[in-house]
Amino acid sequence: MLISTDFIKLDSFLKGVNAVSSGGEAKILIADGQVQVNGAPELRRGRKLYPGDRVLCGGSLFIVEREA
Repeated sequence: MLISTDFIKLDSFLKGVNAVSSGGEAKILIADGQVQVNGAPELRRGRKLYPGDRVLCGGSLFIVEREA
């Protein structure tokens, strides 16, 4: 996913890549330990993601990239 800001929060990122349909769904997946950031489980929905970060959710890998 391309971002135009310095960072994006994990829950917003998951919604942006359509891995979840709502913030509530993101909160549940994150709290259940079903989301990994850079290979480690992430339990904070407000975790700041920066370009180059890799997010694994539901068997799909998403990469944060900066918009040119």
